Amino acid sequence: MVISKDTIRTIDEIAHAAADAARDAILPYFRSRDLIEDNKAQSGFDPVTEADRAAEECIRAIIRDARPEDSILGEEFAAYQGTSGLTWVLDPIDGTRGFISGTPTWGILIAVSDVDGPFYGLIDQPYIGERFTGSPYGAQMSGPHGSGVLATRGTQDLSQATVFTTFPEVGSEADARAFRAVSNRAKLTRYGMDCYAYALLAAGQIDLVIEAGLQPYDIQAPIAVIKAAGGIVTDWEGGSAHNGGRALAAANPDIHAQALSVLQGMRT
Repeated sequence: MVISKDTIRTIDEIAHAAADAARDAILPYFRSRDLIEDNKAQSGFDPVTEADRAAEECIRAIIRDARPEDSILGEEFAAYQGTSGLTWVLDPIDGTRGFISGTPTWGILIAVSDVDGPFYGLIDQPYIGERFTGSPYGAQMSGPHGSGVLATRGTQDLSQATVFTTFPEVGSEADARAFRAVSNRAKLTRYGMDCYAYALLAAGQIDLVIEAGLQPYDIQAPIAVIKAAGGIVTDWEGGSAHNGGRALAAANPDIHAQALSVLQGMRT
């Protein structure tokens, strides 16, 4: 589907308005001692809070009012099927574990996709006040220290790369072994940044983000932002990652190819 520049401009305006509303809904709960959380997991711990639900309700209301023909896929509420061929993909708080712990590395994720995947993405960190956006017409960031164009960096060798993942265990035991094989070849490995790691990649601060067990709403906004900034995001086989699962986000094709080769070598 060919998306016109006017349509993307309209989508961008709606996404910013929705992110602003979500900020207002979320921030009163952040670092609150009265925050109510529930566990969605049958086993383990997968928290959801009243802030997650309030934020997604705000985002959905703005989208439905502005573009009722579009579909909506969000983490906290049932999917809405529209007729336009476009889908808004929402994670109101990506990194709820970080949110309830008081770390400012969680974020609001808003993406818009068509049959080919996400073409627009927004990553917002309300407490820091930084916002990262990407579309076929470029990638930008804004924050308390100004605004500018996003561009990934050109690290050419895995031995000089900085790699991030959210959880040290990554996914399955096999996934974890594959991640460690990349990590052992990299210069620096860091953990626990949730969606903010993808924003750092788009901003040219790091080189790789490697994760597993993702849902579409976890990865679609980062895909659009990173692609617009000059990077690449695939699954661990080199195919599309927009349906979730395992994701390899890289600053450039060279560093992506090296990391992908290691991941694949460990899984054969």
